[in-house]
Formats: sequence, structure tokens, C-alpha cells
Amino acid sequence: MYSFIVNPNSRSGQGRDIWNHLRSIMESQGISYQYFLTEYVGHATELAHRLSAQGTPDNPVTLITVGGDGTIYEVLTGICDPDSVIFGYIPTGSGNDFCRSMGLPMDPEKALHSILEKARIMSMDIPKITLGSHAYRFGISAGMGYDAAVCQEVLITSGKKFLNRLHMGKLVYLMIALKQFLFLSPASVTVKADSQNTRTFPKTWFAAVMNQKYEGGGFKFCPDAQPDDGLLDVIVIEGISKLKMLFCLPGALFGKHTKLHGVHIFQCKDVSFTSNRPLPVHKDGESGGIQREFSVTIEKKPLKIIMPVL
Repeated sequence: MYSFIVNPNSRSGQGRDIWNHLRSIMESQGISYQYFLTEYVGHATELAHRLSAQGTPDNPVTLITVGGDGTIYEVLTGICDPDSVIFGYIPTGSGNDFCRSMGLPMDPEKALHSILEKARIMSMDIPKITLGSHAYRFGISAGMGYDAAVCQEVLITSGKKFLNRLHMGKLVYLMIALKQFLFLSPASVTVKADSQNTRTFPKTWFAAVMNQKYEGGGFKFCPDAQPDDGLLDVIVIEGISKLKMLFCLPGALFGKHTKLHGVHIFQCKDVSFTSNRPLPVHKDGESGGIQREFSVTIEKKPLKIIMPVL
């Protein structure tokens, strides 16, 4: 039995049509499945909690997420015990950084066939971000500063839905990224890695913790990141001019930014950030509010993910 958590509003409402097409494929093949449509923010977390509680390590639930990168974050946060779940993903979002990094099919129908074949399973680290008294899991990245400010404004802009319908959703990110860039000012951020190595970056534009190579719709911020190595990849961009920052970001689309002065990349098992003033924070592109600090660790148990045939 396959259990699907579906975000029908993903891709500006196209998620529902994509899901109906996938359902027709499974029904024509006599596939046994159940599905649940998300109805509000946080609903996927509730559904994942309830469904994953029905599994055991010896008889895991096959839990499939149909949505965007933000839906993955909600589902991961809701899973009770990673040992009791086999996770699959069908992309219906606009960014698709999870697929891009993991090597999963971008096409929903191909992703479904890959899941039904269930030919290969790999383990993925599950990072956990702590914001005040709340903790959330994520699959791709979390961060503070410029990238989070862009994410937060994209989430509330009305133009995104319209341009997504025209298959021009990335224009929203570009326009907002340029707007945020004009008003951007650096902050002092102190980073403590592995609970002991502490360093302060006085003029930080943004800092991100990566579980994957890509974030933000294709920016290859941490080219060497591996989701199954038991390590977090951290990038801090600081101490450079806005002009240099302007050239740094396009280079990050191809991972060509890593040697630039002011780009700091390192690995650790846990990390915490403290800013001298409140900054926007994101988790897998979803808003984490305006915060002065947050920390990230890796869950002890990895997640089993269905992968395509090599």
C-alpha cells in the first residue's frame, strides 16, 4: 500500500491536475494506494505524523510526497520514526532543488514509475533546525539573511501564481532577489561549529546550512555537499562589496563562486548562528520568521528514500 500526501495547490494549482493524472495511471495498473490532500499550512506535517505512526522498522510505511520543496519540509517534520518509513517524492513545485540535488526525476510521471519500480533505496541525513522552543526537519537547506529574505517575500507575493501559470515563475525570484539586493545590509553573525569552533563574521550577507548541493531554484552553493555523509555543509558570504556580491551569485548557479574571497564553506555535524540583529530565516524555502539565532543538528536516524535505477 502506497500512502500519498498531496499538495493540490503546488505549482499554482496545477498540482491537483497532475495528481489526478497520476491516479489514473495507478488505477489502470491496479495499484493499491491511499491519498490525502493538504488543506492548510502544516497539514502535511499532521498527516505524516499520523501515517508514519502506523509503520514499524520491520513493516515500514511507504510515504510519498507530491508537492514542492516546502511540502517535503512539512512531511519530514511530521515523521515519527524514520526507521518506520520509506520515503518517495513526486515533484509538482517550481524550484525542485530536492530533485536536482538527489538525482530524482523532474517529470512527475517518470517519478511515479520510479517509485512503483522501487528498484533502489538510499539513506539520506535528516537535518533538524531549532528556532526558539520549536524544532523542524528539512531536506535541502536552512539559512538566515539575504536568501531567507528573498524566500519570505516570494511566499507572500501575488505575482508568483500568475507567472507560474505562464511557466515564468523564476522571474518572480529574480525580481524579488534584485529588490532585496538593493536594500540589503550586512549583519554580524557568530557561527559555532561542532559546539566548539567559534568565529564571528562582521559583515555577513547570508549564511546557510546545506544538506544538498542546490537551493533557491538552482544555486549550487555547496557543490561538494552529500546528503548521506553525516555532515552539514555550511556557507557564509561576508566581507565583500555589493558589486562583488552581484557577480558572486550568478557564479553560484554553476558552483564557480567557491574560490572567491569572502565565500566561506566548511563541514560540521552541528552548527549554531547568532546575529547582532534579527534577520529573516528560512527552512527549505519556508519562512522561519525573523530571528537572531538558530541551530542545526543531524537526526541520529537517516531516512530511506526511493531512488531511480542507475
